[in-house]
This record gives sequence, structure tokens and C-alpha cells, in this order.
Amino acid sequence: MRKLVTLREAAGFPFIVTSAYRCPEHNARVSSTGERGPHVTGRAIDIAVSHERALWVVSRAVEYGFTGIGVNQKGAVNFRFIHLDDLTAPDYPRPNLWSY
Repeated sequence: MRKLVTLREAAGFPFIVTSAYRCPEHNARVSSTGERGPHVTGRAIDIAVSHERALWVVSRAVEYGFTGIGVNQKGAVNFRFIHLDDLTAPDYPRPNLWSY
């Protein structure tokens, strides 16, 4: 949470949270990561962001301690988001960058 708040303060714009902690059952329904996905750890968050702000977040996330960065910037603007987590290996291959 400290990493996220520090990143948001540096950004100077609000982070609209679209997903954070998920119980294992819900995560299995909504994600291909199943019951052990990053959101189940409580250390992953998705924020609604697009265009220049998305680029800013992605370009600074590693600097602020995030090791997992997922990018969804296709389709309607209101469905675009950036996933951030600070998980570590061996459970999750990190650092890692992916797109949806």
C-alpha cells in the first residue's frame, strides 16, 4: 500500500481502483490465474488509467518497487487499466511485464 500511495502522490492524479483483493473463489471465476492469482495475495491492484497517464504509470512502476505490470490499453477507454503488484519469485516469475 505504501508503494501505491507513493506512486499515486508522485503521479499527481487519482488512481481509480477497479480490482484489488479477491477471494480465491471469485478470482477463479474472473481470472485465468485461478485460486492462487496475484489478487488473492492482497498485493495486486488494477487501476483505471489510459493514454498519457497509463504511460506515466508503466514507466515509473518499477522505480517505485512494483515487479508485476500488466497492461490493458485496448478497447473502450472506460475498460482500460494497469495491473500492479510487488510479488516475488519463486511463486511468481518476476520481474514481469505483460499485456492483456
